[in-house]
Amino acid sequence: MRATTTLLDNNRIKLTVEIDDSEMDEAIDAAAKTLAQQVSVKGFRKGKVPKNVLIANIGGPGVLRAEAIREAMPEFYARAVADALIDPIGQPDINITEGEEEGQLAFEAEVEVRPEISIKGQRDLRVTIPSPVVTDAEVDAQINRYLETDAVLNPVERPIVTGDLVTMDIHVQQLATEAEPLDMSDFMYTVGTASITEGVDELILGLKAGEDLKLNGPVGEGAIATFEMKLKQVQERVLPELTDEWVVENTEWENGEAMRDAVLNQMRRTKIVEAQMSQQNATLVALSELVSEEVVPEVLVDSETQERLHDLGHRLSEQKLNLEMFLQVTNQTPDALLATLRQDAVRAVRVDLAMRALVVAENLQPNEDELDEELERTAEAMNVTADVLRDNLRENGRVVAFTAEVGKMKASKWLSEHVTFVDPEGVEIDRALLRADQSNEGDLEGASDQTSDDDA
Repeated sequence: MRATTTLLDNNRIKLTVEIDDSEMDEAIDAAAKTLAQQVSVKGFRKGKVPKNVLIANIGGPGVLRAEAIREAMPEFYARAVADALIDPIGQPDINITEGEEEGQLAFEAEVEVRPEISIKGQRDLRVTIPSPVVTDAEVDAQINRYLETDAVLNPVERPIVTGDLVTMDIHVQQLATEAEPLDMSDFMYTVGTASITEGVDELILGLKAGEDLKLNGPVGEGAIATFEMKLKQVQERVLPELTDEWVVENTEWENGEAMRDAVLNQMRRTKIVEAQMSQQNATLVALSELVSEEVVPEVLVDSETQERLHDLGHRLSEQKLNLEMFLQVTNQTPDALLATLRQDAVRAVRVDLAMRALVVAENLQPNEDELDEELERTAEAMNVTADVLRDNLRENGRVVAFTAEVGKMKASKWLSEHVTFVDPEGVEIDRALLRADQSNEGDLEGASDQTSDDDA
């Protein structure tokens, strides 16, 4: 086989392929074996029909050759793609140019290929992730949650603040509907929980017992209601003092210091895990923003969308559900679901294009040794030999795809070492915190000494 390429417009390539006579002979023999299993010839069992008898019964050698070309063309095309090292992203338009009836077979295939884009700014990326640093205020808040189990409620006359418990009567009347109004007496509401409707927590602050509050806000799915509240009593939670005696009586720890240390260490672990888990996704999102959505090929987005829809259907079937039931449960229309899947698909394609561009920009293309090492690892995981996997990649036109995946592995490592991670306040995060091993107490303690220093 010989395969050459010609660049066309709009990310398209023309692949010109010549098939060796020996390859064509193998295809004809394979087609003959397949047909022999399907054709009934008097005097012969299926699969035992001699080739010359088969040819005579199906209409001549031209019919067998046509069937061989039809069956072998996907494999011929895939091997040509692998040999030419191109990366198709759409279905090819194939035209046989020679040898359809006799002689050497040749064909042309025009196909859209993945665009090669360039990026700028990858060395200046600042990626926002949750802070892995625990502040004194956060530790105090967590300890207060323990103390709240033993809190005392005291009535107050002062203006309402966040955390107060307000007793009220509520009248709710939905607008533009005929729904019956809802009345609740002596409803107890903790300010700051946003459990009544949007806007309550902002408007109730500063009011006092005996005053009224009225506002419009959402209730249920897409409905709006008028909320009328009569504030009857305001109580504050008075927490007990954190003493060693209280700790011994109410917790598993032996004193207040031990309790604080335990709470601090647990929060450190939790926050470091949250930061570590968000690193990769946040980094990829930041990198993808270096790629304009305008350069994303529609064929890639369509393919990714359909794959996600297929995966969703598969997961639903495993749960004995179907797509219609899923739409009802999630209160979505088919168009809304498809729009969501498409939005996710666009993001995924931008990430892929950005990672490939990063490989080029930072000269991260894998060498032969790296490809062989990954091929060995992948083959072992698949319980096949490396030679079998290598042949499979060629036969399926996946050589370029495999090389790209190895390159993206190197790009992912490059990103983890070169991007700057910052917390939501824009403060740069110490990488030692992000490398801390959660199974090693010493790593945590050594990496987290700045707990209160950063807060200060």
